[in-house]
Amino acid sequence: MDAKKSNVKLVIAGLLLGLFMASLDQTIVSTAMTNIIQQLGGLDKFVWIYSAYMIAMVVSTPIFGKLSDMYGRKRFFLAGLVLFTVGSILCGTAQNMEQLIIYRAIQGIGGGALMPIVFTIIFDLIPDEKRGKLMGLFGAVFGVSSVFGPILGGLITDNISWRWIFYINVPIGILSMIFIAKAYHESKNTRKQSIDWAGAILLTAAILCLMFGLELGGSDGWAWGSAKTISFFVASGALFIIFLSVERAVKEPIIQLSLFKKRLFTSNMMISLLYGGVMISAATYIPIFIQGVFHRSATETSSVLTPMMLGVVLSSQVGGRIANKFRFRDIMIVSALTLLIGTSLLGFAMDTTTSRLIITLYMIIVGLGMGVSFSLLNISTLISVPPQYKGSASSLITFFRTIGSALGVTVFGALQKSEFQAGVKAIPAINPAMAAQIKGGQALLDPNVQAKMGMSPEIVNSLLTKLADSIIYIFQWSVILPIIAIVFALLMGRARYEAAKQGGHGAPSKQGSQAEGTNKPELS
Repeated sequence: MDAKKSNVKLVIAGLLLGLFMASLDQTIVSTAMTNIIQQLGGLDKFVWIYSAYMIAMVVSTPIFGKLSDMYGRKRFFLAGLVLFTVGSILCGTAQNMEQLIIYRAIQGIGGGALMPIVFTIIFDLIPDEKRGKLMGLFGAVFGVSSVFGPILGGLITDNISWRWIFYINVPIGILSMIFIAKAYHESKNTRKQSIDWAGAILLTAAILCLMFGLELGGSDGWAWGSAKTISFFVASGALFIIFLSVERAVKEPIIQLSLFKKRLFTSNMMISLLYGGVMISAATYIPIFIQGVFHRSATETSSVLTPMMLGVVLSSQVGGRIANKFRFRDIMIVSALTLLIGTSLLGFAMDTTTSRLIITLYMIIVGLGMGVSFSLLNISTLISVPPQYKGSASSLITFFRTIGSALGVTVFGALQKSEFQAGVKAIPAINPAMAAQIKGGQALLDPNVQAKMGMSPEIVNSLLTKLADSIIYIFQWSVILPIIAIVFALLMGRARYEAAKQGGHGAPSKQGSQAEGTNKPELS
């Protein structure tokens, strides 16, 4: 990488814009959904507006990561920007729900190129002594966008139109393209390689089957124990086994399986998956809890996650800055312990009488525990692999975090719905037909639904109490995830990041490398 020819400040600005745009679109749609359904219809299909984006991103992320290793970062980052911007324009012009779902998938493919390549470019371009600070800044973008998305979506929808939650990406995307195209110059050091098309197709098919099973399972006509739901999971497992066999045989696999022989690398992937599950549970259910217990509207609760966001931003910055001062293991243990304290407080110290101030403090603790992972896992992963695999390695962090979020939404959603239904059955005034209609209880937050079902204020309050109890129940289960993360943090070994005194690329210390079993991050 020829850093002298690149305008680093403009490159960083372009990368920040691209990353913010892609991560923002995972959440900005949520507060606009009611307006979208009113205009486009398709109430039975609305969940796919989220799912199409997530599935497309999960599928394309490892593929783009590998392609960037083979043919260079710049062209695929720009390709991702073009796809995302075009997809955004199409989303804004959608005339029905089917079109919007397809266009969201195009956005997701673009997002799959942007997220992993951002961190790889930073690692290629930025000197060691500045890398940790910037990794913290870029890692914080994930936390900011996950919370800022619903707020911005609500403001745009209320004051302009829901279509502008997509159109707003166009100037951001174009500006990012200009900065990267003009300011970023990478050396022509790529080597000719063959593309593992069989692996790419098998991986795509396996992920699609898994995601379809997770998204459709438990919905109407798709009971978890039904043959058609189980068939998706069986097909996914079979395809993954075939994929692994192919990857072991081909010369240039789409995912370098030998990377997982390193404890540090594998631990990072597992922690990323577990943290993805915790973050999605907090981001999904804390607003519902606040809305139900404190009787706030959706608009009023759009900023409820701000305290957690502030914790994420702060700890992400701290994680990046101290990455070269302590062992990765020690930092992640502190992170996971903090997250364990936060989730324990939400699950065991919170109830319907807890004040907003106390809940806010709990959320800040969760954010402080979560944020470190966004910077530190990227740093520790990228220094543990040779340069030709950095794109693939960075993409896998995003891949596992997204899979963790998908699994978290599904598993915690099923737990919440089951606990809520059990609580509803214990209320004498509720008949079975009404209990079946309200399912997971989120519909109760809409006064129109309450009126339509003829609920008295007493019944509504009883149901909202059961809704709050069911959310506390899933937070109790979520405590398991940081506990497992602590185990994987312990398995990270003694590796640490030591910047070269004269600049250049950082590497694990000799002590840390010996703990991994080699003095260099060689691959077998």
